[in-house]
Amino acid sequence: TTIYFKIIYKMAVLMFRPVPVDQEPKLKNRFVLEFPSDIGIESYLVQTAKRPSMKIEKITIPYMNSQSYVAGRYYFDEMSISFIEVLGPSTSQKIMEWVRLHAEPATGKMGYAVGYKKNLVLKCLDPVGVEVEKWTLVGCQIVSADFDENSYAANELLTCTIVIQPDRCFLDA
Repeated sequence: TTIYFKIIYKMAVLMFRPVPVDQEPKLKNRFVLEFPSDIGIESYLVQTAKRPSMKIEKITIPYMNSQSYVAGRYYFDEMSISFIEVLGPSTSQKIMEWVRLHAEPATGKMGYAVGYKKNLVLKCLDPVGVEVEKWTLVGCQIVSADFDENSYAANELLTCTIVIQPDRCFLDA
């Protein structure tokens, strides 16, 4: 019986092994996204921010009846950011100011990349607010903006969502 109990105990320990206390898990709600001061978007307006993701293309090397692969070009995927809408100046106004650096709807003129591409910083925080991870998102441009919808039937906050395309992303910490 003692051997049987030891085997059951060992199986239970292996199956239900908890995360060690000294390895605090990162939580989705502990983050801050910082924008350059010249576009005027405050970090507290951000509700959600997608973390970077990337793809590495593969190059196929055919040989006889088989094939091998090597790494090709890499690129970072688009990232979605949603904001709560506030009054005066509204979040929509702040986002449209950044959009106008890309393209001016009133005149049809386009902007220079040096003016509209911005560097953003996404920080993950620990339980007391200390930065534990830092992504520097380089050369971000807006590829779409969605200003939500109004509805008499809804009792929810208005939000704004932009999709950005970074040139590169660096994990600093």
